[in-house]
Amino acid sequence: MHVSVLLCEAIEALAIKPSGVYVDATFGRGGHSQEILSRLGEEGRLIAFDRDPAAIEAGQAIADKRFDIVHGSFSNMHQLLQERGVERIDGVLLDLGVSSPQLEEISRGFSFRLAGPLDMRMDTSKGETAAEWLATVSEDQLEKVIREYGEERYARQIARAIIVARTRRTIVTTLQLAEIVAAVVRPRQRESFRHPATRTFQAIRIYLNQELEELSLVLPQCVELLNPAGRLVVISFHSLEDRMVKQFLRNAARQDRLPRNVPLTEHEVRRFSKHTLKLIGKAIRPSEDEVAGNIRARSAVMRVAERIAVNG
Repeated sequence: MHVSVLLCEAIEALAIKPSGVYVDATFGRGGHSQEILSRLGEEGRLIAFDRDPAAIEAGQAIADKRFDIVHGSFSNMHQLLQERGVERIDGVLLDLGVSSPQLEEISRGFSFRLAGPLDMRMDTSKGETAAEWLATVSEDQLEKVIREYGEERYARQIARAIIVARTRRTIVTTLQLAEIVAAVVRPRQRESFRHPATRTFQAIRIYLNQELEELSLVLPQCVELLNPAGRLVVISFHSLEDRMVKQFLRNAARQDRLPRNVPLTEHEVRRFSKHTLKLIGKAIRPSEDEVAGNIRARSAVMRVAERIAVNG
């Protein structure tokens, strides 16, 4: 069962206008979308995106003339919205990472707790599976991916173990990979709750799905698409994502530093300004009660920013 993390907090942060146009860039199973629709009036509109064909199928079950579900990557948001006649939006939600159904569906290969095919693709209609990638990747490249995307201190030892293991037997299941990693990694005391393969699975998933590249492409598009006072709400689940979001929002919210005595009018300052957002509050984390009811929420961080008016 999928439970949307920070559901109430995200919806409140969007500051939904009944007649507004909104984007749920990561539909999942529609928890956030359903709540957004409940707050929209008859003139409102919601466009949702997802790469996962299973999510699209779930979205197509929503019979609401105000709602559109689009199979595609949110990194193509601007183009996909233009194709649907949408030039500006009043809010966008990015709920990053994998959904509970993706983790729970054995055939998707995201979880190391059950034996399933080593897939890990967000979009199962295209691309290379994790098993295919592991069969050919070099040891150096594998170590780099695990170190950079998993922030794993044992990246070198894990990469070596995987390369050695694949010479004996093709690595095709989640349990095979998890067992190889577990034999190498000694869980740190403070991470005793975390499976030894967590960081390696995260790293391979992020790399295969180009998750950080996708995020870096969509954030500027969100700012460009937002109307003045429109909200950008981002929920991250690991430090690499959150670091990128935090830095982007800070840069966009930074006041311009202009040389003294430069003869510019206020209109000219706004026209050439890179200051496009203002931060709304501090980072929000799930409550103890939410984490107790949904362990996936424990690492979530939500950041919110608002588009400021820029006169051209």
